[in-house]
Amino acid sequence: MNRCAIAALFAAAAVSLSSAHAQTHRPFTPQTLRGELVVQQSPDVTLNGKPARLAPGARLRSDTHMLLPPGSVAGQKLTVHYTQDINGLLMDVWVLNAAELANKTWPRTAQEAATWAFEPATQTWLKR
Repeated sequence: MNRCAIAALFAAAAVSLSSAHAQTHRPFTPQTLRGELVVQQSPDVTLNGKPARLAPGARLRSDTHMLLPPGSVAGQKLTVHYTQDINGLLMDVWVLNAAELANKTWPRTAQEAATWAFEPATQTWLKR
């Protein structure tokens, strides 16, 4: 097999894996909350309609889990999962894919997360 054929096989496998990955749940922690994010001018964003900021070194991931430059989605309203650092700045932000959006029950506040039960294996929350 020549090098071009091998490269084409690897490229096809990578596309197949990223497409399959986009349709599944990514592993989130119990500290991960759901919200509506709009990037203004990085690091300034709005989260659930309120001003917020991205932390230095924050990572924004697309629905296919690729790194996403904040400027590329400026002005768009995105449903996301996110974590915050100890100062309340957004640290990790994931734009949700279709499978994750279908999981409607997800806490939007730390208070909700504290009173609900998280099942890491199925990535689901149960209201107590």
